[in-house]
Amino acid sequence: MNYETQDNIAIIRIDDDKANVVGHEFLDAINAALDRAEKEEVGAVVLRGRDGIFSAGFDLAEFEKGPATGMSMVTKGMQLLIRLYGFPLPLVAACTGHGIAMGAFIIMACDSRIGTRGNYKITLPETAIGMELPHTLLELTASRIPPQFMTRAAIQAEIFTPDQAITAGFLDEVVDAAQLDTRAQEVATQLARLPGPAYAANKLFVRKKVLAAMAEELDKMIAKMS
Repeated sequence: MNYETQDNIAIIRIDDDKANVVGHEFLDAINAALDRAEKEEVGAVVLRGRDGIFSAGFDLAEFEKGPATGMSMVTKGMQLLIRLYGFPLPLVAACTGHGIAMGAFIIMACDSRIGTRGNYKITLPETAIGMELPHTLLELTASRIPPQFMTRAAIQAEIFTPDQAITAGFLDEVVDAAQLDTRAQEVATQLARLPGPAYAANKLFVRKKVLAAMAEELDKMIAKMS
């Protein structure tokens, strides 16, 4: 995880030289970067993956360490999504390639989502791999994915190309790889010009019900694990 600022925009680059899987180290690092962005009072934040992949989802190796480690990771992941969806600063996702499972949820939790054109997969594969989607994730999904695509995306685990993912609700726009960083910076700069307190307040107001439902479902999940 690399953090840098350009013209008052914080750029958080996610790059583990592999598939950018979401494990404990990933979650700690991204939360630390978000903390720094808030402390420095930057105008906006860009979350960028590594070339070819934004994130392939949760680190399956963590589940092999035992139920406690795996569920702790999942809980922290849900908490991250709630934080991202209610984050007070404008949040731009620069989806550099594949966005799979938790990777797709992180993209959906961002305010503006820009994808890279190409032979990439944007998908929620949980049904295909025999997993039930936690209700916290379904609340987020239903708030971003149009109703006519919920069956295909959340139940049937359909794989979307970046261009198809715009209509399906995962992305807002798609550009060529060479244009991604420039476009993400442009969008972040535009959002940074908006009055910060009003942006944060209106985001929380618009997403209040979804954020409350996400938190409630997470509390239920934690209670079941206790």
